[in-house]
Amino acid sequence: MTATAIGSEERAAEYRSRGWWREETFLDDLHRQARERPHKLAIAARRVAEARTDTLDYAELARLTDRFALALLRLGVRRGDVVAVQLPNRWEMVPLLFAGLRVGAIICPISPVCPEEELRHRLGLTEARVVVTLPEWDGTPLARIVTGLKAELPSLAHVAVVDGPVPEGALSFHGHFVAPAYEDTDGTGELDGLALGADEPFVVLFTSGTTGASKGVLHSQNTVHSAVRGYVDAFGFGANGDWTAAVSTPLVHYSGFAQGILAGVLLGGTVAFQDVRANEALLDLVERYGATLLYGPPATLADVAASQRERKRDTTSLQHVVIGSGQVLQALADEVHETLGARTYSLWGMSENGPVTMTRPADPEDWAAHSNGRPIDAMSTRIEGPAEGPADGPAERTAGGAGRLKVRGASLALGYYRRQEVFDAEFDAEGWFDTGDLAREDGRGGLRIIGRARDAVVRGGLVAPTTELEAVIGGHPKALEAALVGLPAADDGGDPVILAVVVPRGEQGGPTLDEVRARVREAGHDERFLPERVELLPALPKTLTGKVRKAELRERYGARKERA
Repeated sequence: MTATAIGSEERAAEYRSRGWWREETFLDDLHRQARERPHKLAIAARRVAEARTDTLDYAELARLTDRFALALLRLGVRRGDVVAVQLPNRWEMVPLLFAGLRVGAIICPISPVCPEEELRHRLGLTEARVVVTLPEWDGTPLARIVTGLKAELPSLAHVAVVDGPVPEGALSFHGHFVAPAYEDTDGTGELDGLALGADEPFVVLFTSGTTGASKGVLHSQNTVHSAVRGYVDAFGFGANGDWTAAVSTPLVHYSGFAQGILAGVLLGGTVAFQDVRANEALLDLVERYGATLLYGPPATLADVAASQRERKRDTTSLQHVVIGSGQVLQALADEVHETLGARTYSLWGMSENGPVTMTRPADPEDWAAHSNGRPIDAMSTRIEGPAEGPADGPAERTAGGAGRLKVRGASLALGYYRRQEVFDAEFDAEGWFDTGDLAREDGRGGLRIIGRARDAVVRGGLVAPTTELEAVIGGHPKALEAALVGLPAADDGGDPVILAVVVPRGEQGGPTLDEVRARVREAGHDERFLPERVELLPALPKTLTGKVRKAELRERYGARKERA
């Protein structure tokens, strides 16, 4: 851990004194829950295509954690080694996470939708010793690809395949991890003294890599604990086991494994998820397990609300619907409340620090549609100007205007794995970390995200509220989602042309330019921010973490004439 990452040793001491950092670990949380509520449901993992749900109570999860930890030791995994897990939302992901903590290994979650070149980069950078993967995913032969990389990556000793055929050079996950009851035959004594401490690195989360090779964000349990603690405290959840969350995001992402799995174990609650994206089925989980919280991006929650209108499920248990990864529109908040009977909250965060700002129950009812909320207790935010776009020149920041968002606090990551100098370069002399986002003040001690600084569009000296405009346009009845980019003006020095790239909904053909402009006007946005072009795509180009590759859109459409 660098002094830059935490600001100072004095600040680290403050984090501990305020309870944001602690000596206990998430593994201690698991063992406590297994003692106090052994038969409480810990996870419910739905296999959509197979019409079944795998469940584990806390006693079973603790037992499998020991079994998987012993299985890792038998593969030669030692303290500090990296274990990569390339799985969808499956039950196996959960005991593997805790097994890594048990043996002192660093877990590296990787999406099944990961191109071979990017997979090679991640496994090579981390020198992963073991990879747990599937035979195939969406037609891609994952096990064969990973096994083929063993010849190129000397550190990669074992590939374990979950379900299905096992290629030559790999081993059966079930045969090595699940079937043998190592804890009964050999005991768990050899695990003593291996577990990771609260301040040691325990997970590497890779960024999207929109501007080059993806970076591995390195977290300790304490940097994650402070974020998770702030997340659950914002809603007033206590460690009484009453917390039940339905999580729509991947467990390989921060929101899935931290705000989902680790938050659930911290509180002794239940976490429900499904292995494939089937938004229309999420309410089945809410109804079956009495979920009190539902988390997901705007498009997911819009699908959930539409599904409830088509087939009503009992959602009376639901108290909080938390939307991240995009702006909340009033229409969506109203729809969620009308169909699900729950209030909507807005959250902003990133892999480098987890959830940082949130709207709260004490805020006005409609505040999620106007703000991304105030910082959690463990984090501080600062908006600095001027804000500069990629090639559009500086935009002066005035009171309440847009500026670069910087953060500081207990949830900041330890650094970028083997690229510490890149991470340290994002800090200023006072220890503020540059998020790369633009934001403006919301007037109530919080902020509203405008968009990424490198993608800023400046018109008439004002920064366009890109994320809000994209939410407005993407919410058109003929659209699934939208992205906004600025293209060079025809005349040198003029304001950039605003292009809206829209994914049509169904067979409707997508909205016209006039329809898009009318929707933006209806939402009350400045005339200067009306799109001047509309292009339709069947899908937006995205990174593995779901971020739109706007540089690709600028390159694709920059030289094209306005569509008639």
